[in-house]
Amino acid sequence: MTVLENVAIGAHLRGHSGAISSMFRLDRGDEAKLLAEAARQIERVGLGDQIHQLAGSLSLGQQRIVEIARALHARSKILIMDEPTTSLSAGESEKLFALIRQLRAEGLAIIYISHRMDEVYALGDRVTVLRDGRLVGALDRPEIRADSIVRMMVGRDVSSFYKKDHDPHAKRDRAVLTAVDLGDGRRVKNCSLTVHAGEVVGLAGLIGAGRTELAHLIIGATAKTTGRVELDGKRVSIETPRDALDAGIAYLTEDRKALGLFLDMSCADNINLAVIGRDARLGGILDRDKGRMRADEAFAALGIRAPNPGVTVGGLSGGNQQKVLLSRLLAIAPKVLILDEPTRGVDVGAKSEIYSIIDNLAKSGTAILVISSDLPEILGICDRVLVMRPHPGRLFEEITINLSRPRDRNAPLFEQFKRHVLTALDRSLDRTMPDMQGRRDAGGGLWW
Repeated sequence: MTVLENVAIGAHLRGHSGAISSMFRLDRGDEAKLLAEAARQIERVGLGDQIHQLAGSLSLGQQRIVEIARALHARSKILIMDEPTTSLSAGESEKLFALIRQLRAEGLAIIYISHRMDEVYALGDRVTVLRDGRLVGALDRPEIRADSIVRMMVGRDVSSFYKKDHDPHAKRDRAVLTAVDLGDGRRVKNCSLTVHAGEVVGLAGLIGAGRTELAHLIIGATAKTTGRVELDGKRVSIETPRDALDAGIAYLTEDRKALGLFLDMSCADNINLAVIGRDARLGGILDRDKGRMRADEAFAALGIRAPNPGVTVGGLSGGNQQKVLLSRLLAIAPKVLILDEPTRGVDVGAKSEIYSIIDNLAKSGTAILVISSDLPEILGICDRVLVMRPHPGRLFEEITINLSRPRDRNAPLFEQFKRHVLTALDRSLDRTMPDMQGRRDAGGGLWW
């Protein structure tokens, strides 16, 4: 259907009994008025040029705006938006924010549901916080501050948000994962890195720098054209992700819904997938009791909030889905854990819990590589940071922090660490990318 048809279709039912057949009883005059009003609302939200275009051919951001136009056409006085920027680019999000501000100025009441703090600060006149299904409190515009909101969402002071009690130097002498001169002939060229037991290493850089591609080379999801992978100092042959799991390397994908979870299956089945063969008895009979026990233990250990492990994982919040996927990887007791955007699409409370899980895994001796576009996250949980340059996909610089417990965000050493990371990221920019250069010069920095 076209944009115009999508906006107008709901209005056919207004004022009738609700039967779908009523939409076919409009006379031509009423239909013309209805379509004219729909076209006016489409112009109002800035999609006049796409009015006869198929809605399915629009970008996700434009499709969100079509939904808003439909609500306006229905003469809505209150607009409820639930995580509207999910899957939108930065540019599409900015266009949506501009429209929201315009509608607010025109007198429309908007309830904006989001776990993204920057959106809350930018748009909210009043913020109401829920935790575990209960109202915690509300803040008016002058009171909206990061520490206040996080404290209400998490239930504790923001200073303990990034948990880092592990000692990265305790087992520094043992390199668990070593990648030497890895390349795919396209995005990644001659990348080498080492992760020690009990260490959390961050992989930072612009989107498109090749961070995920490097992880895919390590786990065998992409064929290597150069280089090798070593575990505990010995070369290993990893041609597929199954080989990586068998060797003790687990990878948490950046897209849990498309590439990680089976959304129509239960939490228990998702948790047990990686070890289903190990649990089989008599050549292929599943040990259901062992699977249920493992799922129960995972629920307790990771604090997964769901009625029971038998519920469908697709109905859980983003944070709980992420913990289910993480539980599957931990079931194999990996030596190396690669986490690609581990807190993408989860709320502040779940973020803090995931950081605690990462810290506990590091305490137990797991070697952890964290890929993240969230710079405060990289700074808060990592012991070393590797920066990748966008072109030609090489590791550019390494920065190490000498604090084992950098809880004080104003500590001189931590501030020095932060400055070094920011400087390395800035230097990694390709100066031939004028759009990026302009964004950095005009916007107070890309990174912080």
